[in-house]
Amino acid sequence: MKIATEAVQIGLEWDTRTGAVTVPIYQTATFRHPGLGQSTGYDYSRSCNPTRQSLEDGIARLDGAARGFAYSSGMAAITNLLLLFKSGDHLIVTEDLYGGTCRLFDKIFIQYGLSFSYVDTTNTEAIRAAICPSTKAVFVETLTNPLLKFADLPAISALCKENNLLLIADNTFLTPYLLRPLDLGTDIAVYSATKYLAGHNDTVAGLVTVKDPDLAEQVYFHQNSVGAVLGPQDSWLTIRGIKTLAIRMDRQQQNAGRIAEWLSAHPRITKVYYPGLENHPDHALMARDARGFCAMISFEVDKHELVEQILLKTKLISFAESLGGVESLITFPEVQTHADIPPELRARLGINNLLLRLSVGIEDCDDLIEDLRQALEA
Repeated sequence: MKIATEAVQIGLEWDTRTGAVTVPIYQTATFRHPGLGQSTGYDYSRSCNPTRQSLEDGIARLDGAARGFAYSSGMAAITNLLLLFKSGDHLIVTEDLYGGTCRLFDKIFIQYGLSFSYVDTTNTEAIRAAICPSTKAVFVETLTNPLLKFADLPAISALCKENNLLLIADNTFLTPYLLRPLDLGTDIAVYSATKYLAGHNDTVAGLVTVKDPDLAEQVYFHQNSVGAVLGPQDSWLTIRGIKTLAIRMDRQQQNAGRIAEWLSAHPRITKVYYPGLENHPDHALMARDARGFCAMISFEVDKHELVEQILLKTKLISFAESLGGVESLITFPEVQTHADIPPELRARLGINNLLLRLSVGIEDCDDLIEDLRQALEA
C-alpha cells in the first residue's frame, strides 16, 4: 500500500463497534478493570491511551517500524531517546542541526555526563574520524536545519554497524512520505510532528519510530517512566493532519521548486539553499534516496538591512518561528531558531545575518512570489 493511502487510513479501523471513520478522542486518565488481575489492555493514559495508540500504530506503519511513540513535543521525544545512554557515553551529531537540539545537548545532557561531537554528517569520513571508544550513537538530521544538507544514510548506517553504534535520524523536514530512514539502515527516526506531520500550526507533538522490537521495548520503558506523552486531543489533531500529508507536501514542494528558481534569478539574492536545484551539492544523492526535495528554502540577501525589510513587508508570508504548516512562514535563524549555537560555529557554518529560512505553504505560488517580490523592493 502506498504511503499516501496508508496515511489516510490511520484510525479508520479503530472503532469497530460503531463504525466511526475517525478514531474517538479518549479523554480519560484511567480505565476500569474488568476484574481482579484483569486488564482491557488500558490501565492509565500515561502508559497507553487508545487515541495515542492509534497515532503510534499509524506512524509505525508509515515508517516501516516495529513500534511508534508519541510525545508532548519533538524536544520531549529527543530527550526520551537520550535516556538510552548513560554517563560517559559519546554521541556524534550533525553540526548544523536545529538550535533547540543543540541547546538540549550542550546545556542539559552535558550535565549528566554525555558528550557530543559536532561534525558535517554529509561527510562519512568525518563521522569515522570522530568515533572514539565511548561513542555509542550517531544523531543526524536527514535534511539539516537551516542549510538543507542531505545525509547519505546507507553509508552512515554501514559505518554504524561496523562500529556497533546506534543511528538516530531526525526526519522532520522530509517525513515518511519523502524518506523512510529505517529502510536505509537507521535504527530510530524522530519527528517534530508539530511540523509537516500535523501540518496546520495548531498542535505541538513529537513522534519516534523504532525498527528493532527489543530496542522499542527500551524506548517504551522510558516513555512510560518519564511520562512526557502526547495527550488524546493533540494525538487526534496529529492523526487528522497526517491524513492530508501527501497532498500538502506535493503542493508545498511544487511551490518551493518554483520559488527557489525565482529567488535564484533575483539580483538581491546572493545564495539559495534548496536541494531541488541541480546546483545543490546533494541534489543527486537526494534524488537517489528520497521521493522529493522538501518545501524548505534558505537564502541569503545582499545586505543585512534587507533582512528586516523582508520580514516586515511580507503580507502573505508570516514572520514566525516553526515550519511545515499550510501557511508560509519566514524566519531569521541567527536570532531565532539557532541563537543557542555558539557564534563562531554559526559563522563557520554560514548561519549569518544575511540568511533567511522560508517554509513554503500551500498558497497559490504566484501570490507567494508576488509577496516576496514586493518585499524585496526598496
